[in-house]
Amino acid sequence: KAGLLLDRMLAAIGFERSTIMLGNVVPWRPPGNRPPTQAEMDICRPFIERQIALAEPKHLLLLGNFTARFFFGGTGTIHTMRGQWRDVAAGHLILPALASLHPQELLNAPASKSLAWQDLLAFQAKVARA
Repeated sequence: KAGLLLDRMLAAIGFERSTIMLGNVVPWRPPGNRPPTQAEMDICRPFIERQIALAEPKHLLLLGNFTARFFFGGTGTIHTMRGQWRDVAAGHLILPALASLHPQELLNAPASKSLAWQDLLAFQAKVARA
């Protein structure tokens, strides 16, 4: 369900999954669905940064609390980090990144969809200006 919602979210701002790069910060689900440890994140960081560097995107849309913390640092919640453009380093690139709510969170808390929509519109506008 979350994947279908992601497809609809992307389509609403003119993107198709086949035309963008999607990635996971940690490409496995830790046992018990627990959050990844710092050691697991540190192991994965060079790989995701290299993937981004090879793809050479112009912008990043970071979905979810974990991903926003991974790239932005800190311990804030997605609700305090979302909607703010920040620069993110990935290899030789410095990219503008916007954090928003993960589709799974939107399925669990549909009232937050308006916040995600604001973020998607901001992302669409920044991409259109590039």
